[in-house]
Amino acid sequence: MKFMIQFEELRLRLEAIEPEIKELSNALGLDKLKMEIEQLEQRAAQPGFWDDVENSQKILRKTGSLKNKVNAYNDLVSAYDDTLALIELANEEEDLSLLDEAKSELESVQKNLESQRLQTLLTGDYDSKNAILTFHAGAGGTEAQDWAMMLYRMYCHWAESHSFNVKEIDYLDGEEAGLKSAVLLIEGENAYGYLKSESGVHRLVRVSPFDSSGRRHTSFASIEVMPEIDNTIEVDINPEDIKMDVYRASGAGGQKVNKTSSAVRLTHIPTGIVVSCQVERSQYQNRDVAMTMLKSKLLEIKEREHLEKIEDIKGVQKEIAWGAQIRSYVFMPYTMVKDHRTSYETGNINAVMDGDLDGFINAYLKAASLNQLNENFSED
Repeated sequence: MKFMIQFEELRLRLEAIEPEIKELSNALGLDKLKMEIEQLEQRAAQPGFWDDVENSQKILRKTGSLKNKVNAYNDLVSAYDDTLALIELANEEEDLSLLDEAKSELESVQKNLESQRLQTLLTGDYDSKNAILTFHAGAGGTEAQDWAMMLYRMYCHWAESHSFNVKEIDYLDGEEAGLKSAVLLIEGENAYGYLKSESGVHRLVRVSPFDSSGRRHTSFASIEVMPEIDNTIEVDINPEDIKMDVYRASGAGGQKVNKTSSAVRLTHIPTGIVVSCQVERSQYQNRDVAMTMLKSKLLEIKEREHLEKIEDIKGVQKEIAWGAQIRSYVFMPYTMVKDHRTSYETGNINAVMDGDLDGFINAYLKAASLNQLNENFSED
């Protein structure tokens, strides 16, 4: 009798989310997506489609992206049906050995639903783009530089767990440990949409491994997140406003990436914004990557500050605000990670440092969506 009650509870929990799955179809605009896929495939079948290779590849990428969304929803529906069938079969056969599997499948459906529902909140113009993450160690020397390295690894773990590609763009070693600054490119659909919530100052409280007295230290590191701008987006920058310097590249741990002066540093003179790249083989390739980063940074500031044009950006003084931390990571005297914007927190700091950031990202996206709804309501 007991196992029948357990399976019945699972069935009720599963059926309770069926309306949410149907609502997700409307939120995704599934019918519209299918129509758009059909139209794009018709264009791809036209004679001369490959005459413009760049545009053709753009159409194919968009078609693939839309198909992924439709397929992901269909997979969710199939998983729901399969889980329901499993629960009903196990209950009918009185097979208690299937209880753990049924629970696991239910949790998987719930997690999948939540993930797809969050994607519907990614409605920004650049949310679908790749993300460029720039790390800067705060004041405090070795301690802060080690903290910047810990954050660097944390985001690498997060990206890998989501099957995103990680590419190192720039890296400047710390004096004794860690890093002074670094730039990562996270490649994957919606990478920027998810990671834009991570931009800001991150605060660490711990007993320093570099302090022989075992004292507690507070360290800061900042992360800037930008969408990678591709050639489909026009960004006008006056060439006379850019200063270029070249220097010899060096990688993590002091390893030489290139013995020639191939690394490139670009400075946008009106704003003081500096970007650099050293991972490509030639100076010209590094300059192209650095220029993409500069355009991305200027566009991100323009959008965030609601400016009409790039020329309206007066400077970057507001970018370095060490007091405005978005999140605290406490290792001592207790363990906790807390986001100060959403109040989301967890005591499992080791999981967070291993890349378990979805709770923080999800809380931010939900809060941002709610704020947007409230603003729209106020305007109405």
